[in-house]
Amino acid sequence: MAEELYLYAVARIRSKEMSLLGKAEIDQLLVCKKYEDCLRILTDRGWGKGTGGSAEKLLADEREKTWEAAAELVEDMSVFNTFLYEYDYHNLKAAIKQVYTNKSMSGIYISYGTVDAGIIFKAVKEHDFTLLPEHMQKCAEEAYEIQMHTGDSQLCDVVIDRAALDMIYKSGKASGNELLADYAEIRVAAADIKIALRGSQTGKSRDFLERAISECDSLDVKKLVQYALEGEGEICSYLETTVYENAVQVIRGSLSAFESWCDNLLIKKIRPQKYNPFTISPVAAYILARENEIKTVRILLSGKLNNLPEEAIRGRLREMYV
Repeated sequence: MAEELYLYAVARIRSKEMSLLGKAEIDQLLVCKKYEDCLRILTDRGWGKGTGGSAEKLLADEREKTWEAAAELVEDMSVFNTFLYEYDYHNLKAAIKQVYTNKSMSGIYISYGTVDAGIIFKAVKEHDFTLLPEHMQKCAEEAYEIQMHTGDSQLCDVVIDRAALDMIYKSGKASGNELLADYAEIRVAAADIKIALRGSQTGKSRDFLERAISECDSLDVKKLVQYALEGEGEICSYLETTVYENAVQVIRGSLSAFESWCDNLLIKKIRPQKYNPFTISPVAAYILARENEIKTVRILLSGKLNNLPEEAIRGRLREMYV
């Protein structure tokens, strides 16, 4: 029965894939002279919900439409928890910051997490973390205490980000789904490498690095922490002995180039899953493709808004799914 449901969902996703932006569409946006021209092309293609507003509103609408489409196709949205946990932990950070500053803030929460953002805010405001799922309670308490008693927003974020990575990894590996497991591995490893590189550049302590870096199969965390303390060159030398050896040359260029490399690696990994119609994988791949598409458009619009040269913007764009 599940296979029949997936076949229907995948058939619907096939039609939606036809509206994804490809290289030609991205190039069309790239050659636009003005930021406003890009927005017009996107709205003409059906982006947004016809309510106008900023580019961020347009992009938020597109993410919402993606999850609305997924909810129409799949009865049990928990199959996507590996993706959705990130939104929960983002909302936890937002709630703590809002309570700490005691200011009303709009547009800081993301919909479609596994926990309603209102419940997360209530848990923080009332200092009652039993309202949250068990996997969030400990990190919520620790991050809250750090923020309220020390005002150290960076450390607060580190605690929550580490818990998010741990949960994404645990969920992906436990899913029994190849795509979700691959996503979790790449997502966590990429985050670990970026933390190590930034930590090395800014002279972070061993304690900080050990707090921030999450366990994953493709990296030896103890070695990564040690090499981060020794310098960027040592990190690169270590990575040359791992499955991320092809990223080393990119890392020596810039951290933003490495982020692009990681996103492109994920797209290459998920493409074959579109031909696996008896599982949830093609729908999950479509969600990731849309997230990649939205990120690419955000980078492009930001570049246009800041009058960056076309080549500078092109160098930061992601590889498209179609």
